[in-house]
Amino acid sequence: MAWETIVGLEVHVQLLTRTKMFCACSAAYGDPPNTNVCPVCLGLPGALPVPNERAVRLAARAAWALGCTVQPRSIFARKNYFYPDLPKGYQISQFEEPLALGGALDVATPERGTVRVGIKRLHLEEDAAKSFHDRVPGMTAVDFNRSGVPLVEIVSDPDLRSPAEARAYLTALKQVLRWIGVSDCNMEEGSLRVDANLSVRRPGEPLGTRTEVKNVNSFSNVERALTFEQVRQIALIEGGGAVEQRTMTFDAASGEVRPMRSKEESHDYRYFPEPDLPPLVLAATWLDEVKGDLPELPAARRLRFIRAYELSDYDAGVLTGSRTLAEFYEAVVAAGVPPKEAANWVMNDVLALSPDGETLTVSAAATVATIQLVKAGKVSRQNGRKVLAQITGSGALTLSPPQMAGTAEQVAQQLGVLQISDTGQIDTWVAETLAAQSAEVERYRKGETKLLGFLVGQVMKRSRGKADPKAVGAALEAALKS
Repeated sequence: MAWETIVGLEVHVQLLTRTKMFCACSAAYGDPPNTNVCPVCLGLPGALPVPNERAVRLAARAAWALGCTVQPRSIFARKNYFYPDLPKGYQISQFEEPLALGGALDVATPERGTVRVGIKRLHLEEDAAKSFHDRVPGMTAVDFNRSGVPLVEIVSDPDLRSPAEARAYLTALKQVLRWIGVSDCNMEEGSLRVDANLSVRRPGEPLGTRTEVKNVNSFSNVERALTFEQVRQIALIEGGGAVEQRTMTFDAASGEVRPMRSKEESHDYRYFPEPDLPPLVLAATWLDEVKGDLPELPAARRLRFIRAYELSDYDAGVLTGSRTLAEFYEAVVAAGVPPKEAANWVMNDVLALSPDGETLTVSAAATVATIQLVKAGKVSRQNGRKVLAQITGSGALTLSPPQMAGTAEQVAQQLGVLQISDTGQIDTWVAETLAAQSAEVERYRKGETKLLGFLVGQVMKRSRGKADPKAVGAALEAALKS
């Protein structure tokens, strides 16, 4: 009998704020260790926390974007545990009355198509410090710069059914959060971290005992870790054993998941309301303002692209991969480029120039100008790519050596790729080509009309690619009939 895998994810996301959750210390990444600290984030006696209004706003923005209900009243709580990275001996989080409840995210999965994954809750909390186990031999070093950085924790329902679906969910979640400007979701810097819960069962049976894999540092490693744990649990049960509820860690080098400690439950943390913070009360007008400030979300824009521009699902998906790319594409269309043609240029040429698939190195205006050059027959499609590749985001071209700059047409001129449409010059090239290819000309006139393409290529070669191919074809046909 087959096994069913049940996955739920807890995603910790750092919010895009300049300062920490409960103090004015900088939340910048990469500063020298223990320089962005104060009595509040170091947990010194008598220091009192003050909530960061921007962090609350960004958290509410994320909650609205994920379809959650934002609670007008929520409570901060103390989550008690003892570890060197927690200066106060507790973490300020939310528990029984979180900021938001009950959202959902539609996820395109590789196995079941589009799946709606429930969002159980979204709550605010502060981050812990960062531990380093390899800086001082035999000791653990702690950098408190990260202590107190604002986070939201987004807890999914156990609606995912495979490691691949977990990865697809994370990809979709990251897209939404970056789209609305809530977080940069940079896993390398720790601004998105994942705790994954997995259990297995026979179809129709109650949920099995779950294990939790903590702090996996990439989406691919989440999938790898869950795959290992899935196989381990099934083999354990089929061998007559039983799964123990434990917290696990993933070793990326070996691809294995290993036990860390017994899995904690909420009572292990002894949650109670934070006595130094009153309830977080959000006015209805403030909530309406945050909700009304949301942009068109990725799923809605993708659907609009399909309907309004008659794009395929694939094209619309690529063009809404980021908000910047979607707005770039619409700017090209708004300038008069037909939607499908604009899609081809953006996907095949603009994205090819991006160093990471997201950063755009040319402007929409420069792209439109290049497209217009091609449509006007001033450069070939191939040379249009060369022109675009030399134009920076400001529309200026830089080559070293030499350096060239100007409009798209000036760049084409300086690159020497402007097509020549002068009929006199083209007729000269045609005559020279026909004289040099007398045997092929004779075969053409005896009925081998497919040789026209060969002759066009010879003229283009003679012109060093500068002749207008359409004008060449017309001139050749006229000359061959004479």
